[in-house]
Amino acid sequence: MTLQNLEWQAPPVKAVIFDMDGVLVNSEPIYFEIERSSFAHFGAPVTEEEHHGYVGVTLESMWRQVLEKHKLSFPLEEVLAYHQNNVLDIMAAHPELQPIPHVTPWLDWLRSRQVPLAVASSSPPSLIRLIMERTGLGAFFSVRLSGEEVNSGKPAPDIFLQAAKLLGAEPSSCLVIEDSRNGVKAAKSAGMRCIGYFNPGSGRQDLSQADHVITSYLEMEAIKDMLSIEPLAPVPLDLQA
Repeated sequence: MTLQNLEWQAPPVKAVIFDMDGVLVNSEPIYFEIERSSFAHFGAPVTEEEHHGYVGVTLESMWRQVLEKHKLSFPLEEVLAYHQNNVLDIMAAHPELQPIPHVTPWLDWLRSRQVPLAVASSSPPSLIRLIMERTGLGAFFSVRLSGEEVNSGKPAPDIFLQAAKLLGAEPSSCLVIEDSRNGVKAAKSAGMRCIGYFNPGSGRQDLSQADHVITSYLEMEAIKDMLSIEPLAPVPLDLQA
């Protein structure tokens, strides 16, 4: 969709909600590597196409689908414990865990205009905290929300609706940045405007439902001048659900 088709002016943007993995940090390739290792450990012959289809969903949802599809008898709790411990250990020490190029100036610009920001990620709360601390991005976000803290994860709209509630914003006044098909679908189902961030590291994602698609945060220079910004009252940092 072209910029001319975006209805930026009505209503004004009062809050911005970011996915985390593949949007704020280029973590999806690391996850793919870890997940492939876990699939092999439990004997799940997951294809690349199937694997890409799980981008944006919670770990619990992914593993429920994997266990059912491949008729594996391992208890879900055992699989999740193994996988989550593996993820946290690797992520805590991974040298390539850094902010997406050029995202920090965009966050600075939003903060300078007192626009409240939220992270709404399908990752577990412990991983969100780790990544926010390791990358230094946590200071930008007044709300951090995990898909494990709402009834239904992406592609359901629950996480974005809850993030908007915590920010004190109407869904129609929120702008979402997402890199996955499941995330874009969730944002649009929540009644929010959505920019799709095309990240090759996130696999072959269909972002066609997004209002606009970018391939670099440098492209936000052209978009931000079109945004009608009307900040909300500040929300205390580190507000949780």
